[in-house]
Amino acid sequence: MLHGFTSPRRVVITGFGCVTPIGIGRERYWESLKSGKSGVRRIESFDASEFDVRIAAEIPEFDWKAELNPKDRQHVPRTVPLALAAAREAVADSAINIDELSLEDKRRFGVILGTGGGGLSFTEKQFGYWFSGNAGKGSIYTIPASTHGGLSSELSMVFGLHGLSHIVSTGCTSSTDAIFYAAQHIALGRQDVMIAGGVDSPISPGILKGFEVMKVCTSEWNDEPTRASRPFSKDRSGMVVGEGSWVYVLESLESAQARGVRIYGEIAGYGVTCDAYHRVRLEENGIEPARAMSLAIEDAGLSPTDIDYINLHGTSTQLNDRIETQAVKLAFGKHAYTIPMSGTKSQIGHPQGATGSAGIGATLLAMNEGILPPTINLDEPDPSCDLDYVPNKSRRGNVDIALCNCIGFGSKNSALILKKN
Repeated sequence: MLHGFTSPRRVVITGFGCVTPIGIGRERYWESLKSGKSGVRRIESFDASEFDVRIAAEIPEFDWKAELNPKDRQHVPRTVPLALAAAREAVADSAINIDELSLEDKRRFGVILGTGGGGLSFTEKQFGYWFSGNAGKGSIYTIPASTHGGLSSELSMVFGLHGLSHIVSTGCTSSTDAIFYAAQHIALGRQDVMIAGGVDSPISPGILKGFEVMKVCTSEWNDEPTRASRPFSKDRSGMVVGEGSWVYVLESLESAQARGVRIYGEIAGYGVTCDAYHRVRLEENGIEPARAMSLAIEDAGLSPTDIDYINLHGTSTQLNDRIETQAVKLAFGKHAYTIPMSGTKSQIGHPQGATGSAGIGATLLAMNEGILPPTINLDEPDPSCDLDYVPNKSRRGNVDIALCNCIGFGSKNSALILKKN
């Protein structure tokens, strides 16, 4: 269990909070997932009328100012209030009262978050001020706020936590990796409690233009945004950029049982590989993503037939969906055709470095509620994508053990195993 641990403690998730394009808070997130709601809409945060891509999965109703002290509002990127809101919900859900903890307890309470863009959109905005004669609107903290590491520091300062404060940035696999690393620190006894998860907000003129240049986003559904993200569909034409935060509280199983709190699930295994192939593209054979899944299953001490459900990466790009399907077949053999699996990005778009934590949240809720969320907009599957993606409507299903799969830029692959307690 959790390969490489000499005397591991079992690690479980006891708190969950989120801010998403389909609802703020885990209850709204889950209700929207079950009902097949899409969070994709026309971009409202800036004028995108001259762009080829004019849609994204934004969170327009989020009151980011409510999460920050007024003096801090111009000095931090949008990812900070997104992460704070989700972390506050997760901590409250875990029933840990941080104000009552001793200094020594706070020294063993850390933060690890995954992000892809971190403060990139904030940096873009600040540079716009500086080089357009509006330097007075800019922040003196542009440089520290723009570094990814500043994100976890903000949470550590707000909660008064003196344990480790780290950021993982491995592209789309960032938050999956962050959650495992957090579990690893607890399992090894280096920390007792961790706030872990992912946050990203890559919706700005510069970032959108960068995605346009790479030609990875769909521009065919600007007039029908809710139909735009269509993983595994024959007529899929590219991903939809999204934003959001999904944050968890992790602790040892013994600690959770002693406190008598709800346990969402156990982090049971992890696998990671690299195609070592291309900056953006996956290698066609799917061998390395398959190997990451197989390593995670082996790490958990399981066999492929033990897996009840898979949450897929499913970007809605032609290449990714086809290769991920092939990878699942390589990892699971004939059992691949019997496992239900969902593409959460069909509803929330692609929140970049937060994507793994978004799928983990969907998986934990499916595990606890016995309902499998759908892959929406899957009216006519690609013939090469011929697995059970739970098309269009949620269904009942028992999930005791699940795999969450992530595939990132730079040929990175990460897979995480969750077990029901």
